Amino acid sequence: MYELVLLVVFAGLAFRSAKLSDEDLEAIPRKISDKMGKLWDIAHQGMRENRFLRAEKALLTILKIDKKNAAAYNRLGILYAKQKEYKDAIDCFEIASSIEPTASSLHNLGLIYFETENYTKAATAFEQALKLEEDLAARHIAYAKVQEKLGNTKLMLDGLNRAIELEPNQESYSLLIKAYETLGMTEEVDMLNDKLKKLIVPSGKPKKVSRPKRVVI
Repeated sequence: MYELVLLVVFAGLAFRSAKLSDEDLEAIPRKISDKMGKLWDIAHQGMRENRFLRAEKALLTILKIDKKNAAAYNRLGILYAKQKEYKDAIDCFEIASSIEPTASSLHNLGLIYFETENYTKAATAFEQALKLEEDLAARHIAYAKVQEKLGNTKLMLDGLNRAIELEPNQESYSLLIKAYETLGMTEEVDMLNDKLKKLIVPSGKPKKVSRPKRVVI
């Protein structure tokens, strides 16, 4: 009888232990999620305050937890680009693009290739970004800039014209006018200047095209 009682007690303890283990296991994803959230907060704050080492450590910790976190690789690439560590930035953007190709990561990769004067690879990255997201004037301007470096005049002009279609404002017109002036295309310059004079600028702060930057922000 005593042995039967012990058996029941041990069975109860074993069941309770198993139950606690299940609860612990359920809590693990929540703990990881909370930790990841805190790490992202640290990374974003570090980037805003230019505390790059702090941000880098947070992003690297995220990647230890989730080795295929494309967003973390992309942010890490931006961080390295801010510090002009272009080789590391390229590695991060390439990994991010291989895990989850987005227009943003590919565009960032193109900007770094442009900065390091690898214009052929920059053009390829910009083309891939445009296939994913074609409706931003800044992407077409960046593509036009690299085609200018490669000597592809038609593709350069096509890119700038598309930028005007998307955002017909003073800045986008000015870029194309400058390109025509460089090529000695006076008739096109006069035509665009006439259009620019007729351009109706909305009241308040005028909308601007985000020009392709030589650094990633």
